[in-house]
Amino acid sequence: MAAIVSVIPIILLFVLMMGLKMSGWKSALITLIVTILLAVLVAPSMGIVPEKYSGTSIYGITFWSVVEGCLKACFPIILIIICAIFSYNILVETKEIETIKTQFIQLTSDKGLLVLLLTWGFGGVLEGMAGFGTAVAIPAAILIGLGFKPMFSAVICLVANTVAVGFGAVGLPATTLANQVADGTASPEMLCEVATFIILQLSLMFYITPFLILMMTDRTKVMKNITLALFVGTFSILVQFCCAHFLGPETPAILGSVAAIIAMLIYNKLFIRDENPNDEVHIEKKKFGIAKTLKAWSVYGLIIFFILISSKIVPAMNELLKSTLVTKFDIPVIGNTFSFGWLSNAGLMIFLGAMIGGLIQGLSFGKLMKMLAKTTINLQKTAITICCLVALAMLMNNTGMTLAIATGLVALTGVAFPFFAPLIGSIGTFVTGSATSANILFGKLQAAAAGQLGLVNDAQFFGVSGNETNWLAAANCAGSEGGKLLSPQSIAIATAACDMEGQDGDIMRKTMPFAIFWILMNGLMVFLGLHVI
Repeated sequence: MAAIVSVIPIILLFVLMMGLKMSGWKSALITLIVTILLAVLVAPSMGIVPEKYSGTSIYGITFWSVVEGCLKACFPIILIIICAIFSYNILVETKEIETIKTQFIQLTSDKGLLVLLLTWGFGGVLEGMAGFGTAVAIPAAILIGLGFKPMFSAVICLVANTVAVGFGAVGLPATTLANQVADGTASPEMLCEVATFIILQLSLMFYITPFLILMMTDRTKVMKNITLALFVGTFSILVQFCCAHFLGPETPAILGSVAAIIAMLIYNKLFIRDENPNDEVHIEKKKFGIAKTLKAWSVYGLIIFFILISSKIVPAMNELLKSTLVTKFDIPVIGNTFSFGWLSNAGLMIFLGAMIGGLIQGLSFGKLMKMLAKTTINLQKTAITICCLVALAMLMNNTGMTLAIATGLVALTGVAFPFFAPLIGSIGTFVTGSATSANILFGKLQAAAAGQLGLVNDAQFFGVSGNETNWLAAANCAGSEGGKLLSPQSIAIATAACDMEGQDGDIMRKTMPFAIFWILMNGLMVFLGLHVI
């Protein structure tokens, strides 16, 4: 009974967003209000409130859980989102995004390689830098400009925008997941472990996804598609694994996608020969000097530079930033600690790169400040949504609802639960449109389920040591990327970019098989890593 009552907020969120087609911020706000009522009026009578809060006022637990959730939402999640979108808006304002687009499409005339370069390579860089739809909208618009059909462009960009999602917006989804599992701020070691586990669980998709993209583009060149997918996939996974294992979740998508682009250029130089004219993409050649290229790439280049020098690549700088200007205090009543480093967070690095890059590209300081203000205002509904979802997750956790759901799920699925763990993350992303939000909603639930199953020890996963709880939690993030294929928000972005208003259902039907395959593969990898290999 406790599990059924506790799952009401999640079901309500589904119904409001999918059934009643209500906007995300309204759905999240209403769901939070209902959850507060359940916490105050029902949770104590069901006896699910954790023992550590015995004798504590339920009103105090509820109030401070919401406060903690709002603080964690603002610092750093919303901060990173604002800065990431701000960096993209600068490129649009200065029109340097057009230079970047043109440079990409001039790299090869081979149709399959060009599509892979734009969707898997450039799209991965955009996802790693900014996320939130840019990796679908921009490559799709370029493909249509090159003569590809709108439906093809929309679907293939959605398929490509999967592996990088867990590390989008400078690793925000994976970082958020680790912090949820850690009940506060995850240690650097835990961040690296969770990020590494996500890469391991996605390892097969590093090869399968490029192959699918190439086959969707040209089904006649099976051997070439297999060879190219293996070549590019190997570069991608090696770089992403090293980034995740040694640096953490901030850089895998960015540097892994850059590595994929380099791999494609090497393959193009070594193996692509004269093709049938029908298999080539013909574009007007333009030359860009070094100065123009550096100017166009200054925003993204500086963001990468600041992220890298503040990471563990430069230990002295990393330690200095993490120990300077850190806000830390205990949350009353519930006893958790809120911590935020003003100099060590990824949001600041994106902001610095965007500001300096914007100045290099010719915008004044005043213009940049106005753009930042406009970006912030435009994201106010997103901010409300995330604040409500994080507060909802904290409240469900602190009042015992999350544990009650986990107990019910484990009782229902038993030892097979790890196979279904990615499905939970997919459902969260499908409903909210965001891997970050899915990890907020269900990250702690996965950890609670691991506890119910006794998966709390250290073990080996495909040869990599780590904690079983973190492995199961990572499945939420890996699975969330499958849900991205079907998310109404993602599809809405694709329809807008491809001028396909009203064809959302058609796109969803075409991406459905890919999503099902993705979720099944993730479930298999999670289960095998935990129980077999």
